[in-house]
Amino acid sequence: MENLKTGEVICKRRKELGVTQNQLAKSLGISFQAVSKWENNSAYPDIEMLPKLAAILHTTVDALLGYESVVTDYDRRYSTEEYYWGLMPNRICYDIMKILPPVKPYRILDIGCGEGKDAVFFAKCGYIVTAFDISEQGIEKAKRLAEYNKVDVNFFKADLFDYRPNTEYDIIFSSGVFHFIQQTERKELCDSLKMHTVNNGINALNVFIEKPFIKRAKDSAGNEKKRNLWYSGELFEYYHDWLFHICKEEIFDCNSGGIPHKHCMDTIIAQKIEEE
Repeated sequence: MENLKTGEVICKRRKELGVTQNQLAKSLGISFQAVSKWENNSAYPDIEMLPKLAAILHTTVDALLGYESVVTDYDRRYSTEEYYWGLMPNRICYDIMKILPPVKPYRILDIGCGEGKDAVFFAKCGYIVTAFDISEQGIEKAKRLAEYNKVDVNFFKADLFDYRPNTEYDIIFSSGVFHFIQQTERKELCDSLKMHTVNNGINALNVFIEKPFIKRAKDSAGNEKKRNLWYSGELFEYYHDWLFHICKEEIFDCNSGGIPHKHCMDTIIAQKIEEE
């Protein structure tokens, strides 16, 4: 656990929430000295205490333990001149354009934009794009890609565990990101996205699915342990009250990381229909 800097994560979340060490300690039934030791990285919380600590700090156990390792891994992937995921837009981008073509400047939020290929594609097509990722390296490459293509995109660094939209969008898009979210947090996340989507707007999302006959791909940073795969149809349940344009599950080959493997993914494009 030495490289995870759990104490820094605890301190950061506590201060963001305006909670003192004494208040956090009282909520957990421990001394403020114990909290101080955590934040100084001279001691670590007991495993049994992590779920309660995560709940109080409005985060997840994965975030408390894996925050730095996930960030470091993606910064490493994006540290080369080449674009790790390539430059071709995700297929779902074309599906979005069929449903809400850029006949006017629709506002898009791209969650977990990586190196920015999809965000830049949308901007080139005439959408107004806001995009964020946890990786500083990814955001810097995304900004360079936007500059090269002479488009404006509002790129910024943020952590999916902490960030929620504070304005409404016509389109909210995310591909291959939500497997870092624990099952207990997923409904709240989807409800927030739905709440911040305008009437007749769409959410276009895909998630990795657990299948017993598909072996999990190994990850150079060990992040396969941080992935919380979804179950078939789970994503669809959270959007049962919206109009489905696309609702599918597929298995496909992948070569990311240089090791051939397979994934199962559920994809949805759902539209918020104004009640009469």
